This record gives sequence, structure tokens and C-alpha cells, in this order.
Amino acid sequence: MSYRETIHYLESFINYEKNNNYSYKESVKLERIRDFLRLIGNPQDSLRCIHIAGTKGKGSVSAFAASILRAAGYKVGLYTSPHLSDVRERIRILHKKRTRMPERSSPGIKDMDGMIGKQELVDLVGRLQPDINRYNRISKYGPLSFFEVYTSLAFQYFKEEKTDFAVLETGLGGRLDATNVVQPHVCGITAISLDHTQKLGNTTAGIAAEKAGIIKMPLTGRPLTVASAPQDAEVSKVLRDRCRRQRAVFYEIGKDIFCESGYFCPGYQVFSLSGILGDFRDLKIRLLGRHQRVNAALGTSLVVLLSMADDLGIKKGAIKEGLYDTVWPGRFQIVSRSPWIVLDGAHNPASARLLRENLGEYFPGKRIILILGISLDRDIPGICAELVPYAEEVIFSRADNPRAAAPEYIAACARAYAGTRGMNVTRDVETALKLARKKADKDFVIAVAGSLFLVAEARELFSKGVYARTG
Repeated sequence: MSYRETIHYLESFINYEKNNNYSYKESVKLERIRDFLRLIGNPQDSLRCIHIAGTKGKGSVSAFAASILRAAGYKVGLYTSPHLSDVRERIRILHKKRTRMPERSSPGIKDMDGMIGKQELVDLVGRLQPDINRYNRISKYGPLSFFEVYTSLAFQYFKEEKTDFAVLETGLGGRLDATNVVQPHVCGITAISLDHTQKLGNTTAGIAAEKAGIIKMPLTGRPLTVASAPQDAEVSKVLRDRCRRQRAVFYEIGKDIFCESGYFCPGYQVFSLSGILGDFRDLKIRLLGRHQRVNAALGTSLVVLLSMADDLGIKKGAIKEGLYDTVWPGRFQIVSRSPWIVLDGAHNPASARLLRENLGEYFPGKRIILILGISLDRDIPGICAELVPYAEEVIFSRADNPRAAAPEYIAACARAYAGTRGMNVTRDVETALKLARKKADKDFVIAVAGSLFLVAEARELFSKGVYARTG
């Protein structure tokens, strides 16, 4: 198969990231991927894993943890979703011997280093394709989904590449997620809030129960260790109860581990950690936004817990280096300074609130032009309520994705919060950026938000230089 044919083959599987019209509990079956993995020799059983679930910040926490392990000299598999520009971003191997991919010429744009090569993906799919096709013919649980196929590819690739550790981000939920076939060494739970309520439940406690499904009874005598971001009381109770039942040790930032407020410098921010895991002072991260301090604290905590459990002896210097080297695009990412343009895939009300607060903190006194596109399965009124009243102009758009809500529908939901603000509807993000730049001067910040799919398309325009030509 050619690379194009390989991608076409992978895209032939049902992709629930692009299709919202399905029953979560009927369509997502953990038995299916377990059954298939047995067929190919259970590659996941050879992996030493950090497993991460939650609502917000899973990808950032995964990136921080993997980067620290790389800085400590380990070869690390990193599996995340969704991707921004290239499906190969989902499967990456980070280690110091790999030559880093060069930065693009556009401000703030950088490729994902370590992602699986095109020929590597072609070869990997070619080896597993006969087993995938045979399994789909005989499966009593139905055919594999895109996410299940890609998760299986990641497990097999990490095994063949002999990674020292694998850092795995769940897709949707946790209990039934395809990644939940692993027996993790350490688990992380990021901040939990209302999201995907049609699939996971309409209470934070119910959603927490789904996410906490990655916390499992250990196969060995050593108890599983779990670290969590700060949580609401009802979420914390669900997580602690789950840990108690599964004989896991639970630590929570804000109660056992403390993330101390830091300060901002051009291009990075500084913070410190203290508490039960020790003291870590003057830690620097280039990911912006106060929430990223918590994500960095959680990623650091997971690696420290892993180091303590496996006697790795990871030094503080590796933690500092790994945190500073972490790159995770599309999350409060500044891609232009003239005018200021920020990309943030804030796709639920809690994330939208953080974006609003960060814009106020980083750009005090600036007026906001908001480019907003949201997926149909998200809380559109809730996101609009958090962002629209704080923007001087709102430009509604959509990603080229079947899950994207029509801009006209988002605008209708936003009218209750818009007041006398200017509102425009555009057909795509490129048109929206053209319009925003015409309106923006030095007093404005343009924020592109509401969907990672929309942010990915905006980022791609910058990486290719398209936006520079249209401005």
C-alpha cells in the first residue's frame, strides 16, 4: 500500500470523533479491542504505562509527563487524540537520540516531534491489515472502530520499538475507552467537568465514575498510585471511593500536592511544587495560562510517583528540562503578534471560562475579536455564555468536520448573550480570519476557539503561510 492508500484504509473505519449519532454504551465495547489484541499477541501487556483520563488538559498532562521521561533519558511512547494537522501526531516516540523536527517559519508554529513516520505507518498497517480484516469478519462484537484500530497500532508500534514507557491519553470517558485494556503503573485524572453529557452523563459525579474506570486493581502486589488535579467535592469523593475499592493510593493537587502561584515572563511562566512528593522550585513551562501550571504539576507528579514506584531516580534537572521543552499546540497558543492571535480549543464551558480569564490576564485592556466554531455535541449555549459577552466582535465559523455545528445555529444560541456586539457568520476559518484581521488594530486580540478541529484548521493556515498571504 502507498501512504495515501494506508490513510484511506484507516479512514474506512467508523470514526466516532466525526460521527455523533451513536449510542455510547451500545457502540463502545471494551470486549472488542480485547478480543482483537488477543489475536495479535496482546502487545499492550509489554508496556509500562502512565494512563491519563479526565475532561480538560489530558493531552497537556500527557505531553508534560512524556517530555520529562525523555529528558531523564528514557524512550517514551506517547499516544494522544485527537490530532491537529496530521493523524500521525497521535502516535509518537520521544527520546533524546531522535533529531527534532525544525520549527516552521510562522510565529508559534512547531511540528510534533517524534511522530510515526509515513513509511513506518504504511509498514505497520500492512503487517496488521490481514489480522484486522480477518477479525472484522468473525467478530461477535462488531467491526473495529477507527480509534480501536489506531490504539492497536500504537500498542504494537510501542512494543516493536521497545519503548521504556508509554504515556496514554484516553479518548472518550475511561471505563470503556480502548486504551483501558492496559494495566497502568500510574494513573492521572485531570480536571473533570460537564462534557459529552449525551454519552457520559449529565452530572460531574456520573462523568467522574466513567473517567475513574481506568483505576483498576493491580495484578501484582504493589498498589496502583493515582494523582488527580483539584476536583469538586463530589468528584473527589467518586475518585477516592474508586481508589479505596481498587486498593489504589490517591493523591490530589491542592490537598496532598501543592502548586504554588508563579509569575509570567515573555514566552514562559514559572511556578513551584511542594507537598508529599517533595519540593520543586522555579519550574518553567512555555505553555501559557494558569491552568497549565496545574497540568504541569499533575504531569510532574505522575512521573515522580512512577520514579518512586519503580526506583528510577529521576533527577530534578530532568524534570525542569522536560517541563520547559514541552510543546502542546492549540492550547492558548499565540501564533501572531501583529495583531495578537491566540488559538485555544476551548470546547466546553469550563475551558471557555479559563480562556476568558487567561485573555484578561495576558492581554489586560485589549479588546477581543472572537472567532467561534463549536461541535454539535458540545454545550453551545454554555460556551457562548462564557465567551460572547466579553468579545467586542464575534465571528461564527465552522470546521470542515461533520460534527461541526452550523455557524448560523451557534449565532442563534449566542444572541441571548451578545447584546449590541457585532456578529458575523462565515463559511470557514480562513474567511473568518480575513474578516477579523480587517477589523483588528493594535488594541485588539483575535481569539480562535470552541473546537480543536477549528483551531487545527487555523493553525494549518499559519503553518503553510496561507494566512500571511490573505492578510
